[in-house]
Amino acid sequence: MLYCSTRGEEGLYTAAEAVLMGLAPDGGLFVPASPWAPVSLEELADRSYPEQAAAIVHPFLEQFSAGEMSAILEKAYGGTSFDHPAVAPLHRLTDELFFMELWHGPTGAFKDLALQFLPQLLRTAAGKTGDRHTAVLLVATSGDTGKAALEGFCDLPGTKVIVFYPLEGVSEIQRQQMITQQGANLHVVAVRGNFDHAQTGVKALLGDSALKEKMLRRGLRFSSANSINWGRLLPQIVYYFSAYLKLRCNGEIRAGEKVNFVVPTGNFGNILAAFYAARMGLPVNRLICAANRNCVLTDFIRTGSYDRNRPFYRTISPSMDILISSNLERLLFELSGRDSARVKGWMRLLQEEGAFRIGAELQRAVKGVFWSDCADDGETKAVIGQTYRRYRYLLDPHTAVGLAVYNKYRSATGDATTTIVAATASPFKFAESVAAALLPPERTAGLSALETLPLLAETTGLAIPPPLRELHRRPIRHHTVIEKEELRDSVLHYLGLSG
Repeated sequence: MLYCSTRGEEGLYTAAEAVLMGLAPDGGLFVPASPWAPVSLEELADRSYPEQAAAIVHPFLEQFSAGEMSAILEKAYGGTSFDHPAVAPLHRLTDELFFMELWHGPTGAFKDLALQFLPQLLRTAAGKTGDRHTAVLLVATSGDTGKAALEGFCDLPGTKVIVFYPLEGVSEIQRQQMITQQGANLHVVAVRGNFDHAQTGVKALLGDSALKEKMLRRGLRFSSANSINWGRLLPQIVYYFSAYLKLRCNGEIRAGEKVNFVVPTGNFGNILAAFYAARMGLPVNRLICAANRNCVLTDFIRTGSYDRNRPFYRTISPSMDILISSNLERLLFELSGRDSARVKGWMRLLQEEGAFRIGAELQRAVKGVFWSDCADDGETKAVIGQTYRRYRYLLDPHTAVGLAVYNKYRSATGDATTTIVAATASPFKFAESVAAALLPPERTAGLSALETLPLLAETTGLAIPPPLRELHRRPIRHHTVIEKEELRDSVLHYLGLSG
């Protein structure tokens, strides 16, 4: 299978080339250039998670042999990387509502499902193309991608990773996970700004042709570990099929019965993976896009107008504090009939004016698949507390946004279709907010995030996840803080190219 750009640049690329490049030369995102065959659910039903992953992703990576794929997937999902044998288990809350737990990996967040896979894929891709350059992975993170990328690429030969995170825009535990990360090939940088500043800067660097030429002369080349990279997005499709098949095997649904998925999202990649799964034959009734107070996606789905010219809010669900949702570009490409000229025009308007509007026909297509609403911090805390008191099930603030929005969906539509909520992170990664939702203020007053971890464990009887258990003992290794205008200079300095 070959790949093309969402913005219409002429030329086709192999899967290995698309993964290594990350971003298309014209600034667009790589997508498969030809339609793909539907997945056979019957053939996947009794397989392990790595086997399901192989069947789903291999058609998109035909350049890689079956043996290579097996090795990549065993490295990603085998062994002790995940603390649950199912990798992404389901938790039943009620007869109609289930949580797909995506946080059992080495960093406690759903990004592990992709970022245990991508490093192995990228290394194999470099071997296939004969590329001997050191891959410089640029990463903008709103909290979880950064740590997952650092963990996945740690000391991987032939790679360097530079992670940019908003200084005041991640949880304290997320920050500690990043700044204490070991690895000789890793660099972590705090940005005085928000995630969108970091993401915009990274995309600008990836598209800087003069800088790329300079790097190539020094044996370096850029790539990306964000979900703009097709190799990061592709493995996220797998867990939607896996969750559906678990419901079938457990007798919760009939063969062919449709389900809803609720996905808390900011950058749109996780819910786009669900959209692709539906395109590949997964029986999906409705994709419910859950937003926090930064509700740019909710407004777009409801009105057809995307407008980032609005206040930016810092919330207790920081991984969703995003106003520029990069993966929406891929959705618009697909629903517009792959009209790259229109996509390019919308993206130009977004860059120059901060807003664009799609036509009525395309808006109907979007609303035919997606439903959306948002939840503020008060609603999020209330859902965490209510769910724990009623079901003894603990939610992180992102998953709680998903449940709050699902409750609004049920109230608005009356739809009782079996529903799966993407549980995107361990609640212990946001211990301060979760403890505040469960306990009176005097119990948490004056406690740091790390001090709140044992309190939350004591309150709930749950064990602190292994990735967080020794966090307070790890020395800080990364101290760099820059202004949002200094991303380029920071990269040049780290790579020794500033002279």
